[in-house]
Amino acid sequence: MTKDIFGKALLDYQNGNYSEDLITSTNISDEDALPLPYLFRGYPDMPKLEQRALQLSKGHILDVGCGSGSHSLWLQEKGLKVKAIDNSKGAIEVAKKRGVLNAELKPLLEETETFDTILLLMNGTGIFQELSQVSKYLMHLKSLLKPEGQILIDSSDISYMYEDEDGGMWLDLNQGYPGELDYFLTYKDEKESPMKWLYLDFETLKTACLTVGLQCEKVIDGEHFDYLAQLRL
Repeated sequence: MTKDIFGKALLDYQNGNYSEDLITSTNISDEDALPLPYLFRGYPDMPKLEQRALQLSKGHILDVGCGSGSHSLWLQEKGLKVKAIDNSKGAIEVAKKRGVLNAELKPLLEETETFDTILLLMNGTGIFQELSQVSKYLMHLKSLLKPEGQILIDSSDISYMYEDEDGGMWLDLNQGYPGELDYFLTYKDEKESPMKWLYLDFETLKTACLTVGLQCEKVIDGEHFDYLAQLRL
C-alpha cells in the first residue's frame, strides 16, 4: 500500500502549507529535490514537449496521471472536454480544488471510456513499470482510442546515466533493460514504498507499439535525451 506521500505534498501546497519539497531518488541516482511549485506550473513554465502535446490535443481527452491538474486545466480553458485520472487520492482532491471538472481516482487499467486523445506526460511510460508490462498497457490504451484517436506520450533514453567518465558503459547486462528503475519518494521525513518506474527509449517504444498494432511516430525531441511520441491505430 502506498502512503500517498505525493498527494499529501500536493495538498500541503494547495492549502498554503508549503515548507519543503519532495525528495526523489532511484537505484542509479542520488537524492534530488522535486520542487512543489513545479507541480503546479502554468503553460508558460512547461517544457516544450508538454506544450507541444497540449497543442496537439483534441476532442475528448484523457489526462493519465494528472497530478495537480495543470495540463487538464489548460485544456479546459481552451474549451476541450477532459477527464483526469490519477492513482493518488491527494492529487485528485487538489485537481478538483483547482477546478478540474472531471477528475477521478482510478488506475489506468480500470479506465473503460474511449477518447480522441490520451495524454501520458512527465515520463508517461513510467506507469508501465517494467518492460514486461509495456504490451499489456499499450493494448489497454489502444482499446480506449476512438477510431481517429491518438496517444501522446513522453519518455527519455536514460542510457547516458550508465556512462563512465571515459564515455564507456558500465551497464550490467544481467540486470535487464536499463530504463527499469526503482523510484523512491520522501516528504517531510516520511518514506513512500519504492515504486517501479520505466523510462523507454524511442526505438524500444516503437517496436513495442508495432507488436500490438499501433503506429508510433516521434513528434519532437526534448532538451535532455527526452522525446514526445504520437501513437495511432
